[in-house]
Amino acid sequence: MLSLIRLLLAAMFVIFTSLFALVYCLLSPRNPKHVYFFCRWFNQLQKLAGVELIQRSKENVANVGNSVYISNHQSIFDFVTAPGMLEPRTVTIGKKSLLWIPFFGQLYWITGNILIDRENKSKARSTIKQVAEAIHQRNLSVWMYPEGTRSKGRGLLPFKTGAFRMAIEAGVPIIPMCVSTTHNKILLNRRDNGIVISEMLEPIDISQYELQDARKLADYCHKLMEDKIAELDAEVARLELARQQIQVNSN
Repeated sequence: MLSLIRLLLAAMFVIFTSLFALVYCLLSPRNPKHVYFFCRWFNQLQKLAGVELIQRSKENVANVGNSVYISNHQSIFDFVTAPGMLEPRTVTIGKKSLLWIPFFGQLYWITGNILIDRENKSKARSTIKQVAEAIHQRNLSVWMYPEGTRSKGRGLLPFKTGAFRMAIEAGVPIIPMCVSTTHNKILLNRRDNGIVISEMLEPIDISQYELQDARKLADYCHKLMEDKIAELDAEVARLELARQQIQVNSN
C-alpha cells in the first residue's frame, strides 16, 4: 500500500510540475535558469522516498564558474539523490528518447536541458562540440553521466569519453559528484530507506590535457569516483549502524 501511495504522489508531482513548467517557461522557453529552479522542486522527492539525504561539499564549486559536472548513474532514483546538487545555469545532457516520456520528457526539454541522439555517433559528436562552444557563449555549465546508462547495481561502469572531450574543447574544469550506492536500498514499500550521501568533489584542472588524452582523463576520473563512492558507502554503513544502536538503546 505504501508503495502505491508513493507512486501516485510521485506521478501527481511530475504531472503538476510539468504543467506548471509549460506555462512558467513560455515567456523564456529553454532558458538554463529553469533547470536550477525546478531541480529545487525535485530535491524534495527525498522526503517522499523516505531517504535521509546528506548533500555536502557544494562549497567546492562556489566560485569555479563554467564547468562540466559528471556523476554516477545508478537508477531512476538519481532524480531523488542528485537534483539538489545542481548549480545555477547548469543544464543536463540526456538521450533523445527522454522526450517521449509523458510529462517528464516535455518538462526536461522546455526547461533547457539538452537531448542528443546517442545512436547516431556523428550527430552526438557534433552536438558535444556545439555544447562545448555554447558553454562560453551562453554562460553554461553542463551535467553528464559518463557511464552512458544506469549501472543497476553493477558498480561504476566504464566511462565514455564525451564529457571529457567536451571539457577539454571548452577549456573548463571537470567536477565529479558522487552518490553513495542506492541499489536495492530505496524500496517504495518501506517507510525508512536510510541514509544516502551526495558529495561534490574538488574541480579537476584539464589544462594539461589534449583531445587525444580524453581516455586518460576519463580513466583518472573513474578511479577517483570509484574510490570516493567506496568511502561514502563505508560512511553510510557506519552512520546507519550508529542510528540503529541509538534506536535500540532508546527502546
